[in-house]
Amino acid sequence: MNPLTFKILDVGCGNRKRDGAIGIDINPRSQADIIHDLNITPYPFEESIFDEIYIDNVLEHLNDVIKTLEELHRIGKPNALVKIIVPYFRSRWACIDPTHKHFFSVDSISYFDPNHIHCKLYDYSSARFKIEKRIFNETLKNSIFKKIILIVANWTPSAYEWYLSHLYPLDDITFYLRVCK
Repeated sequence: MNPLTFKILDVGCGNRKRDGAIGIDINPRSQADIIHDLNITPYPFEESIFDEIYIDNVLEHLNDVIKTLEELHRIGKPNALVKIIVPYFRSRWACIDPTHKHFFSVDSISYFDPNHIHCKLYDYSSARFKIEKRIFNETLKNSIFKKIILIVANWTPSAYEWYLSHLYPLDDITFYLRVCK
């Protein structure tokens, strides 16, 4: 399958590959078009070829978050959408899976956003992504009470994290990023 004919990449697609995407996964029993260990870079793609990249509940399993984001930056076109879904660090789902290696808060990706103080102070990587938005529990079914908490959490994620998340933890967080080149 020629990845150049695809504009969308589903990283770690498993058996839920997005429609119209090329899938890459380590599991040969998955729906992946390309079988590849995501801990090994470079991925088998040329630079700047994808308009959209999705990585859904995969990043927390990989060895090196910085290296992975650098690789997504390399293969994403300028201004490409990168959507990352990860368990929220206070969620019970983040901690019960023994294969999870990393935990994510509302500011975990801020180290790659050139407009954020974290990126300015701690220049860990040359990969840059503009954070467009962060959304809690975007794809999950939520109770009425949880929907009320979500209004506050999604309106002001940092305040939710500081003042409410320990009392009522949410389950996952989605980061919408744009590749800066």
